[in-house]
Amino acid sequence: MTSISRARGAGLPVAVWAVTRAVVLLCVLRVLVLPGPDVTTDVSVIYQGWFEVLKTGTFPLDDVTWQYPPAAALAVLAPGLLPLDYAPAFYTLVLAADAAALALFLRAGHRPGHRPAGAWVWIVGVALLGPTAYARYDLLVTAVAAAALFAAVRRPRVAGALVAFGALLKVWPALLLTGAVLRGRRAGALWRSAAGSAAGLTLFFVAAAPGALAFLTFQRDRGTEIESLGALVFHVARHYGWNGQVLLNYGSVEFLGPGVPLVSTLALALSVAALGWLVLWRVHARERTPATLCDAAFTATLLFTTTSRVISPQYMLWLVGLAAVCMTVRGSRQAPAAVLVLLATGVTLLEFPVGFAHVVASDLHGIALLALRNGLLVAASLLACRRLWTSTRRPGRGLPGSVELIAARTATGDAAAPLTAPAAASHKPATDG
Repeated sequence: MTSISRARGAGLPVAVWAVTRAVVLLCVLRVLVLPGPDVTTDVSVIYQGWFEVLKTGTFPLDDVTWQYPPAAALAVLAPGLLPLDYAPAFYTLVLAADAAALALFLRAGHRPGHRPAGAWVWIVGVALLGPTAYARYDLLVTAVAAAALFAAVRRPRVAGALVAFGALLKVWPALLLTGAVLRGRRAGALWRSAAGSAAGLTLFFVAAAPGALAFLTFQRDRGTEIESLGALVFHVARHYGWNGQVLLNYGSVEFLGPGVPLVSTLALALSVAALGWLVLWRVHARERTPATLCDAAFTATLLFTTTSRVISPQYMLWLVGLAAVCMTVRGSRQAPAAVLVLLATGVTLLEFPVGFAHVVASDLHGIALLALRNGLLVAASLLACRRLWTSTRRPGRGLPGSVELIAARTATGDAAAPLTAPAAASHKPATDG
């Protein structure tokens, strides 16, 4: 495909992206106001407050709402580099990251073994989440995660460094390694780069300022957030005399009262069970396809998001980004789960901020929205697990592209390369990091 035809093919998605992002910007700038709470206060109050503390050379040690790994300080401090007030500068940076992610998906989508569908998943998914997508720093993290998965094709060291950086921004990108094999030249480069980069960056932040690891303690005391799967128990129980409370606790709106510790423990048990299933899958996986790395990352992140004690609206960005990567790689079998994630993202906008008062009140409207959103996530999780299992369990019945992958591995002698596209492809990766 020539550069002219590629440019023409990118015209429509870029135009749709521009229109949808203009609407999102109008929302976060309060020109257009959606019903419900102001989602921008996290930036104008919390992030800006952290910015003032971080400028003094220390992490927010006295603020329990600081529950992020040390590299998150870079996302909070970065708006100070622009000649704008803090909130507009933050939105500008998120817009730039959004545009870079779109360029990444568009570029990858026109390469052999890939397709342009991923760009559309990104465009639609971020738009469906509404202003929350630009009022949190999760979009930046998701862009780094997508770049890491695309870089793993030919540049495993770059991919490993990006995984480490993403994990130090918000932990969950460590799950990108779920499907990475343990043996082989490229596999070794990926794991060594990830481990070395994580260790080096952690030591840097620990030496740079006190409190770099304080987030570990603050996270430990989180409760059951009212939008989580387990919270549905208390939403219903409030109609039958349960005397607990809904309070702002550790930076989120949580249930506090009888039975909450038990439900939080059960949520943790579900996450442990999810981890056990992923280990079982790795043990039984026999056939790795060009899409295994991204499919496994998507499935793992979906499982841990769904079973978490906290399902904040911005978490949907993680799933949208990984679904977009899966939809870019032609051999992926996660299309049905990706569609369910997009539907869940749209329902999330209706639940927060539009219908959040109903959620807090545990009325029928709020319970229905949460049951629908969380039900879609449960269904997507089960479907993703099934498709990941079957795509790697049956030798000789792999997806399109698996024959070329096996042939390429045989030719190179690297039978365990952590690829997401056929190794025989001569093109460069979608990103160099």
